[in-house]
Amino acid sequence: MTYAVANLHGCFNKFKKLLREIKFSDNDVMYVIGDIVDYGEEPIELLCDLSMRYNVIPIVGECDLRALELLTELDKMLGGASPDPEAFAKMTEWLQDGGQKTIEGFKALDEDMKEGVLEYLSDMSLYEEVEAGGKKYLLVHAGIADYSEGSDLEDYMPEDFIRESVDPERALIEGVTLVVGHKPTYEIEGAEKGKIYHGEGSIFIDCGAAYDEPLGCICLDNGKEYYIYD
Repeated sequence: MTYAVANLHGCFNKFKKLLREIKFSDNDVMYVIGDIVDYGEEPIELLCDLSMRYNVIPIVGECDLRALELLTELDKMLGGASPDPEAFAKMTEWLQDGGQKTIEGFKALDEDMKEGVLEYLSDMSLYEEVEAGGKKYLLVHAGIADYSEGSDLEDYMPEDFIRESVDPERALIEGVTLVVGHKPTYEIEGAEKGKIYHGEGSIFIDCGAAYDEPLGCICLDNGKEYYIYD
């Protein structure tokens, strides 16, 4: 079966409970649609676990891109390099915006594991095109900024996939359903709090797991939804 989750934000326990709930096996595939790190209690532990799973495919979110940039700088500083003033300022801001657990977890790793985490973050996909249950899906963290019908996705910059949520009231690509995170469903007008929201040509699956809401997961083969509450 083919599953999708988004915005795990360090909620490692919820993720492990989800895997047990869906009886995730070597024959299944799961797509994690961005923002794996920050806010939750165990972002680095979660990253390390995901990196060992060949059938879990990460798609980058803005928190992951920021972590890649600033953990790379942090690694240099831990190695004795002088701090870059701009990077140091960004790191201070990050500490105040959900990054503390990510930074602490990274610093606790040995050198090989630090290198592995940075490599994993750098290798994340910008998007994935998937066919399941007879339908076509585009899995992307937020949407595609300034998308033009028929344009090649390879022509877009990484920021275009993470900075602007798709409009839930308008289908973006004919015949393709976008599966996205980024915007918690409780921020969508008309959505039920803590539930996955089906828009026009889109499915929003960030239910707010890092903010005392459930972790939502959808099976793309049959549309079944799963929710992990604690």
